[in-house]
Amino acid sequence: MDIFTRYNRKNIQDRQIDTLIGLSKGITADSKVDQAEAEFLLTWLAQNSQSKNPVILNLFKKVGDMLEDGFLDGEESTELLSILHSISGEKTEFDEVAKPSSLPVCTPPPKIIFDNKTFLFTGTCVFGTRKQCQEAIESLGGINAKSVSKVLDYLVIGTYVTDSWAHETYGRKIEKAMEFRDSGVPISIITEEHWLNESQL
Repeated sequence: MDIFTRYNRKNIQDRQIDTLIGLSKGITADSKVDQAEAEFLLTWLAQNSQSKNPVILNLFKKVGDMLEDGFLDGEESTELLSILHSISGEKTEFDEVAKPSSLPVCTPPPKIIFDNKTFLFTGTCVFGTRKQCQEAIESLGGINAKSVSKVLDYLVIGTYVTDSWAHETYGRKIEKAMEFRDSGVPISIITEEHWLNESQL
């Protein structure tokens, strides 16, 4: 590849990122991401995915997974809002990782049993998309729960949960699990890091 080709490719990628930052600012201006906005973003990402820009490719896959079922639910909308804020450089940073001490996790962390135990993920995970996390649970012999209930064994808090978790949509799951745990229900609230260490994935 000659220097002119490399230069032109870099210019294209720079313009794409500038455009993506502008789109992110526009979409998040009202502090929410709706279905139409997510679909518009996915279309733009698809049209610009040929440049092999890793930021665009990763976001393209993330948004594609969110809209795979044709519906952007509340938790996915909150997660996408956080990601777009990080891209535009505003508000919550996507790489702002909460300190374990700020999260209501079980201390010391419990030994995790996977076989026939129920798991539920909340927040954004480093491991992958929600679907990928659920597939990992099934491969380990576990069962994916749909909501926090008295029969849930483990609530796994994603690594990219911020210190302001109580004010986020996914915070409702954490609070409900805390209530059950405080009332004597044997629910374990664990970090994604602990889950990964125990699963050895």
